Amino acid sequence: MLAVASALGLGFYDVMKKISLRDNNVLAVLFLNTVFGTLLLSPVLAADIAAGRFGPGAGLPGHMLIVLKAAIVLSSWILGYFAIKHLPLTIQGPINASRPVMVLVGAMLIFGERLNLTQWAGILIGFASLFMISRIGAREGFSPRHSRWIWLSVGATLLGAVSALYDKFLMSRFQPLEVQAWYSLYQMVLMGAVVAAMKRAGHGGGRFAWRWAIVGISLFLTAADLAYFYALSVPGAMISIVSMIRRGSVIVPFFYGVFVLGERNVRAKLVDLCFLLASLALLVLGSG
Repeated sequence: MLAVASALGLGFYDVMKKISLRDNNVLAVLFLNTVFGTLLLSPVLAADIAAGRFGPGAGLPGHMLIVLKAAIVLSSWILGYFAIKHLPLTIQGPINASRPVMVLVGAMLIFGERLNLTQWAGILIGFASLFMISRIGAREGFSPRHSRWIWLSVGATLLGAVSALYDKFLMSRFQPLEVQAWYSLYQMVLMGAVVAAMKRAGHGGGRFAWRWAIVGISLFLTAADLAYFYALSVPGAMISIVSMIRRGSVIVPFFYGVFVLGERNVRAKLVDLCFLLASLALLVLGSG
């Protein structure tokens, strides 16, 4: 249930991003997201400091582990924010939803997990889904050969899979709220440095327009991450299954793209979405 709640939060998070980034400065929106996210979790930071716990345990090594988490997530976000600004939600969403396939492959290679026949079927259907979405994207001028936005979305998804695998490692060492609060703080610091460096180099990113959806990004993401980290902290929780369920979030932005934004090639994209959901269902059944 925690993973399902996280999936719903992620779905509305993607919609808020699309609204916020329309004709807007990507870096400014992303920086404000890190600021509001840190503010939402500031009571946890304050409580830690008041109790004499200046961050995660194990001193400086613990801090460095959280900084690495922040750097991975922020890199994924930068690529993903540019991708979602320029790609239709009905293309970007299914690409992002392929992350569980990558997570499961990573779990197999890193943690020595072995796949059964059902899981292999899910992975093959997942890759078929990616091939289909690339063909659909080509019809709309977003082919992998000519569109950097497709590759940015794929890169964001790969980094997201790396982050998911790393999360399982972190949850075995730290408390969920502790990780979420401190990595949010480090993200804000890192993103502030990126924005400052870009401005000094004369690449400010263009015009910025305030929208209340920017606050919605932080609210839905914080809620989704909170449910996610607590799901991973449950004894016996498997990152592969939690990650699969979370990718069900694609349904929310998909239908927003169809019914609100009026995006094209709906029938073909719906077929691709069904393939993707079948892939996730097989992975969950095979892991049960």
